[in-house]
Amino acid sequence: MGRKCALLRGEVGMEAYVAARPDIFFTGSDGSLRSNRAFSQVAGLYATDLFIGSTLQMDGEANSSTAVSGRIAGFGGAPNLGSDVRGRRHTSSAWLEMTSETGDPVRGRKLVVQLVQTFRESMQPSFVETLDAVAVGYEAGLAVPPIMIYGDDVTHVVTEEGIAYLYRATDRQERRAALAAIAGVTELGAESSPERRADLRNRGVIALPEDLGIRRSDARRSLLAAQSMKDLVDWSGNLYNPPARFRCW
Repeated sequence: MGRKCALLRGEVGMEAYVAARPDIFFTGSDGSLRSNRAFSQVAGLYATDLFIGSTLQMDGEANSSTAVSGRIAGFGGAPNLGSDVRGRRHTSSAWLEMTSETGDPVRGRKLVVQLVQTFRESMQPSFVETLDAVAVGYEAGLAVPPIMIYGDDVTHVVTEEGIAYLYRATDRQERRAALAAIAGVTELGAESSPERRADLRNRGVIALPEDLGIRRSDARRSLLAAQSMKDLVDWSGNLYNPPARFRCW
């Protein structure tokens, strides 16, 4: 919780915790959280080998955004941290591991992982042909749509159906096929077939839970580290003060 807020934004009720942890958060002398976009940009450029984020919508190119019709959320440091830095001049084992898969002999890639449920609230599909962000950007008079993470930077997509290793795809068509294979019963998912899915699995472009030794029946809330909001309060040393609607004790 702390590290995410440190790089992206503050959450309601985190004020006391933020003030008490200047070793994690970008705070001023008064203990309040400072504007941290510049810090996020620097961390994204030079200090991050792996970015993991969740999104509300994704198209067939793996472009994703949390700007959807009637709601814009989470558009803080993610665009800075979730981009692949092509001018990077330092190496790491994780970064170099991407080199052979891309076929580029001179550089690696940052790992950029996007988590997305196949359906959102009210059974709205998360995989769409055109992001709501396109209309949002047009209506707001923006020069470009508020896309959070561009698809060509994304290396992995994780849904409840499986993982798409997009960095292993040979071309745009195979990237779309990999997304379709884990897109469930959405329109994009309907483009997949058992034969195509089997081929992608055999070549390691996608992996289903059973390929990773995971039994779907084992997925239950008891596996979560925190079983309640009170656990988070306790772990913070009673510094975290969640909104009243989240209190159940």
